[in-house]
Amino acid sequence: MKCTVRIGNLEKYKHTCIVIGIFASRRLSPIAEKLDKISDGYIRSVIINSSMQGKIGQTLLLHHVPKIFSKCILLIGCGKKRDINQENYKKIIYKTIQELNNSGFTKAICFLTETPVHIKGCNVYWRIRHATEVTHDAVYSFNQLKNKKKLPTSSLHSVIFSLSKNSELSIGTHAITHGLAIAASIKIAKDISNMPPNICNASYLATQARQLSEEWSQKITTYSVGEKEMTELGMNAYLAVGHGSRNESIMSVIKYSGALDPKTNPIILIGKGVTFDTGGISLKPSENMDEMKYDMCGAASVYGAMRVAAELNLPLNIIGIMAGCENMPGSYAYRPGDVVTTLSGQTVEVLNTDAEGRLVLCDVLTYIERFQPNTVIDIATLTGACVVALGHHMSGLFSNYNPLANELRAAAEQTGDHIWRLPITEQYQQQLDSSVADIANIGKKYAGAITAACFLARFAHKYHWAHLDIAGTAWHSGRTKGATGRPVALLSQFLINRANRVIRSS
Repeated sequence: MKCTVRIGNLEKYKHTCIVIGIFASRRLSPIAEKLDKISDGYIRSVIINSSMQGKIGQTLLLHHVPKIFSKCILLIGCGKKRDINQENYKKIIYKTIQELNNSGFTKAICFLTETPVHIKGCNVYWRIRHATEVTHDAVYSFNQLKNKKKLPTSSLHSVIFSLSKNSELSIGTHAITHGLAIAASIKIAKDISNMPPNICNASYLATQARQLSEEWSQKITTYSVGEKEMTELGMNAYLAVGHGSRNESIMSVIKYSGALDPKTNPIILIGKGVTFDTGGISLKPSENMDEMKYDMCGAASVYGAMRVAAELNLPLNIIGIMAGCENMPGSYAYRPGDVVTTLSGQTVEVLNTDAEGRLVLCDVLTYIERFQPNTVIDIATLTGACVVALGHHMSGLFSNYNPLANELRAAAEQTGDHIWRLPITEQYQQQLDSSVADIANIGKKYAGAITAACFLARFAHKYHWAHLDIAGTAWHSGRTKGATGRPVALLSQFLINRANRVIRSS
């Protein structure tokens, strides 16, 4: 999808569809007023005699509008001016792109990006960038595995976002660059996450990492840590999770070197990559178990963020880790009651084999100490308890360092990829006490997302660390089943903000 910005000139677009906004109570936006005047009141008369009232998402397609050179005009409802926040703005753009694509248009100019409403925290850069990212999200489909692909005879391939001032063009172009990089990486993260588990295993993730290094060979190098090396290192908790699977557990390490000083301490992103989670011996219920292929969405989001860093040439050193494995039952599977010795030397009593993600991550959190990280963020579909707490709207945030938590919250607000911070305190740590080992892998009945984070915190005390529990936000269920690509946008914005800080200080 090609996205560009231009100063809107109605005379130039004879063969495109013009997109304009209509506010609640049939109030016309300024560009709609202009077009209505040119057409001698035609637009207003049609609206008055139609069901279009300007509610958010309402659409009305007008063909052969008098005195208008363009092929047609798409009216899109924007609701009340005061109600147009960041979320509703995205909904309006999403509905617009879907309508254009479904109607068979190949090209459109969208005037919604210059609609004069005040959206808190949404300046020209953000209006264009959000529009770019949403445009690509609206046309996304995963049909790589279908023999008969349903493709429209004519699909949208070019969108022009209109700006009102020449001074905004450079800002808009910058926003397009960022938006396209993030949108492309979200798409790839979705594609990886949507792959079935018989294709997407730890080896597949390692292959994706190698392809990334081939594409960005000047900036990215990769290597893999397989079961043999994990055994030598003493990563017994990670290994235990994959014992029941015939597929090898593989940790894929992606190193991006963009800082001017190669010795700059890296930011480390760790993604849980359990490519299928049956729960192991503590077997999950069969209903919706097919969705457990999404237990590697954390790894996919790390892959996406690393790709954004490379494409935008961010002046940072970043290490991304995709912790790949598969949690299966079998005669070699680890059991409730087992005690494993982690890479850190701490022993863990396994009370539930379905609490496997923290066992994988705890060894990775120790492994990355060798890189002397500046900051560590792990991303994992870790607990159903987080879904109970926050639903499917926000990811859970935990951190041992307030400034880092604030950075992530700021990035979340900027992108609309929302998070909510939850506590990790000593009271919750006590729920992980074990009578036979240093720590149990689950707590008591309540606060499961918190006790899971408390578990990880015991392995992350040597650096500034944050944990994102994306169990409720990584994919959609039901009729619209599929990966969301979250939190690629959030992670990318966090990295962009860090890069901007570097640029300002240099």
